Amino acid sequence: MANLTKEQILIEYVKCQKDIAYALKTYLETYDNTVKKYVPLELFPDQQSLISDYENFNENIALKYRQAGVTTVTAAWASKRLVFAKKTEPEKVLIIANKLDTSQEMANKIRSFIGQWPSWLGVDFSQDKNSQKHFKLTNGCEVKAVATSKDALRGFTPTILVFDEAAFIDADSDFWAACMASLSTGGKVIVVSTPNGFDPIYYEIYDQANRSMNEFKISEMFWYRDPRYTKDLYMVKTNNIIHYLLNKEQYINDGDVIDWSDIKPSERNYSDLDKLISEGYKPSSSWFESMVKKLKYDKRKVSQEIECSFLGSGDNVFDSNLLQDIKENHVREPQNKMMGNMLWIWKEPVVGHKYIMGIDVSRGDSEDFSSIEIIDFDNREQVLEYVGKVPPDVIAEIAFKWANMYSAFVVIDITGGMGVATARKLQEMGYKDLYIDGVDTSNKWKYVPKSAEKIPGLNFNNKRVQIISSFEESMRHEFKIYSSRLYDEMNTFIYINGRPDHQKGHHDDLIMSIAMCTYVGESSFGKLTKVTEQTKAMIDSWSVSNNNTSNKKLEFNPVIPNMHQNIDMNQHRQSVSKDDYIKYGWLFGTK
Repeated sequence: MANLTKEQILIEYVKCQKDIAYALKTYLETYDNTVKKYVPLELFPDQQSLISDYENFNENIALKYRQAGVTTVTAAWASKRLVFAKKTEPEKVLIIANKLDTSQEMANKIRSFIGQWPSWLGVDFSQDKNSQKHFKLTNGCEVKAVATSKDALRGFTPTILVFDEAAFIDADSDFWAACMASLSTGGKVIVVSTPNGFDPIYYEIYDQANRSMNEFKISEMFWYRDPRYTKDLYMVKTNNIIHYLLNKEQYINDGDVIDWSDIKPSERNYSDLDKLISEGYKPSSSWFESMVKKLKYDKRKVSQEIECSFLGSGDNVFDSNLLQDIKENHVREPQNKMMGNMLWIWKEPVVGHKYIMGIDVSRGDSEDFSSIEIIDFDNREQVLEYVGKVPPDVIAEIAFKWANMYSAFVVIDITGGMGVATARKLQEMGYKDLYIDGVDTSNKWKYVPKSAEKIPGLNFNNKRVQIISSFEESMRHEFKIYSSRLYDEMNTFIYINGRPDHQKGHHDDLIMSIAMCTYVGESSFGKLTKVTEQTKAMIDSWSVSNNNTSNKKLEFNPVIPNMHQNIDMNQHRQSVSKDDYIKYGWLFGTK
């Protein structure tokens, strides 16, 4: 639109202010990979909803898939805010990302869009500051791109704060609090990202917004609502879309695949589609298939880049399907809550069952918690859980009470020394059933007197991978957990440089406790049960029927002296005393 009259400019100005979608489509262009050329920035419905939320809400979080165009749309919206801003009320945009390159990429997009707005707006780039990571406009507006650091906010008070790929920002809640505190009164904050597991910033904001614990407006964008990628949309009845793509020949039943390609994207009822998804169907299209192929059929990458799924999108130690099953079918409220909600009990002790208690000890004044887990080894389930900030001697007193209640075999993490105090305290209180690392409890024929001098417990860090692997394997073989607190820890338990550990800002105390239980249970109780069964079978094999040998001669053996009398082989077997039973009863698992 060139050579407009002043009246036409005024009309156009008002129209752009009232209808941002019109303004972006009329004056801005972007490169469209699907048609390989520059096209007007025409927004599809989800993108229109996104910029409407940006306008109407001060706090926004966008859940997006890869190639959703959210970064582009956000940059276009920001450019419009900048060029239409008054000199008396300039906008200051601060873009934060985990890497400077990422934040500069968005800043460059904003710069490109600013250059496309018509000259009659009278806004240009200032010569005072005009670099890639920080530039100003002649109306006083500024754009600054920074990486995550303590100095990122120094000397700059933004009116619009944009977190790009927020789930990948390596920072904690303190950094987030500092960012929010720097925002000018009435300013806007926009958080944009694909999921990356249950990270401490992006996921927590999203989760709290879902539970109405903050003021953020969630804008959810799903690929199957994007008209660019869904012309040949179809739905598949499957738990695993990747399995379908690799094994299409197995899906031959009626209803396995529902074709949606005959319905134009603009005419589709997405409520019906969401209902199919809730019934177990997964969306797919030729674009989706090509993206999955590019991602090498990596389930985690597909969850992260395309499906907008927090569960399964991070480097989780525990499989996403397993976690989903725990959440839907096992997590439940305890029968009893005690000690100010710190102690949860799901099942009372059952006489004759074998119980194992795991104790993870903290100082009681740090960010970590002391925790106790008790499992029923026979029923393969969690029965009791405690978590609280208490010193080592106090956790020993708590453990002593409940270990006696369940007659539990106790294993303590003595890494770092905190657990040593707990172990010694339990010994002082007279508790005997304590796990001692290095002592073969499955071999009753060996006795090492020096074992009594060793500190009871287990150095967790020395066997971290084996212990966590034991717990993960137990979970895959139908070990049941009921605690929502433990489930939350499992969601944020990931591989960091190949080592299983909790995400920054989260905890793993309960995982440590219950993992020790399953590890010791399999290595000690499992072996002991096997040895006991073998011993029973061996002794049973010694038993013979009571035959009368009085009329039979003994076979001659030159090694054995000649005996001229009959021998009753069952004579001594029938004279077992009560003392003998008490003395040798351990062979049969009795106490």
